[in-house]
Amino acid sequence: MFYYLFTYLHSKQIDIPGSAMFRAITFRAGAAAVTALVIAFWLGPKIIQALRNHQIGEAAKVEAPKSHLSKAGTPTMGGLIVLAALVIPALLWTDLKNGYILLILFVTVVLGAVGFLDDYLKVVKKKPKGLIGRYKIIGQVLVGLVVGGVIYFHPQWIDSTLVVMKTKTTVPFFKYLELDLGILYIPIVIFIITATSNAVNLTDGLDGLAIGTVGIVALTLAIIAYVSGHAEWSKYLTIPFLRGNGELAIYCSALVGAALGFLWFNSYPAQVFMGDTGSLALGGVIGAMCVLIKKEFLLPTLGGVFLMETLSVIIQRMYFKYTKKKYGEGRRVFKMAPIHHHFELLGWPEPKIVTRFYIIAILFMILSLATFKVR
Repeated sequence: MFYYLFTYLHSKQIDIPGSAMFRAITFRAGAAAVTALVIAFWLGPKIIQALRNHQIGEAAKVEAPKSHLSKAGTPTMGGLIVLAALVIPALLWTDLKNGYILLILFVTVVLGAVGFLDDYLKVVKKKPKGLIGRYKIIGQVLVGLVVGGVIYFHPQWIDSTLVVMKTKTTVPFFKYLELDLGILYIPIVIFIITATSNAVNLTDGLDGLAIGTVGIVALTLAIIAYVSGHAEWSKYLTIPFLRGNGELAIYCSALVGAALGFLWFNSYPAQVFMGDTGSLALGGVIGAMCVLIKKEFLLPTLGGVFLMETLSVIIQRMYFKYTKKKYGEGRRVFKMAPIHHHFELLGWPEPKIVTRFYIIAILFMILSLATFKVR
């Protein structure tokens, strides 16, 4: 909105001191982050109070450590705070004619709606399992299908520079290697968006863990999106130049601000939980961002914490089934999965686990950015 306002004033040769800044990506990225933070601080108490008034609280989780029983009743569906603090700044500060922005907004809103429906069924309608798992998967797959389909069949609608790169992706640590995924591209996009959406959902088990990690990943993505959309920087780093990618840096900056704002209320002891409303949407956004900036293979490094959490669940389940079949009794690798619960049962305080996972996420962030030069 502001972008169009000041672009219009410039076209009419109406000179307002400082108006040129409103067309600069760096300024709009910073403004989006601050706007998101302010919105989160303003909306947070109002939404939390509304959730309390309607008795929309977290149910006790029997599959979590016993220490989590004290968290029952804490307001959930706080993802509404994050999504509002993300979408509103995006509408204010980005170029809404940009195909990348339209796609990422689509991912955010649709997966947010899927997560909201799941939370609503669990908390309001008192259905323990919420939205049936396969329906969640269907929603995630449809979102991936739309994103992959648009890039594959209509890349010029998003960005003219994307036409050459539509089914290609860069490979970390290799300067000139670009892998063409061909007809497998759409299924891979579906897998990435579905997997990251569920991975962030699995990580959302301790106060502040998921949203803080999302903020760190979003900051990394903002940097990558900015250099990908900058002709000189992309040339210097020998990565594909995607002209419209710079707008995604603004979106990621808004996500950083929204994450920090929500963390204010979600840090230990949490006043509100994100719920599937936030975790499914934010996971999908991270996956879609990696697709849109053509860094799909960087996701395991960039989202290393989410990968750890997901692998711990897969390993635990597979080993339990294997040992039950072989020995007649299921055995476990971890005391409990996802892995953050394993550390809880080892006696680590919750804030210490979250802080150490943040440190790991920052190390993964540094490694991800290092791949642009160590090649």
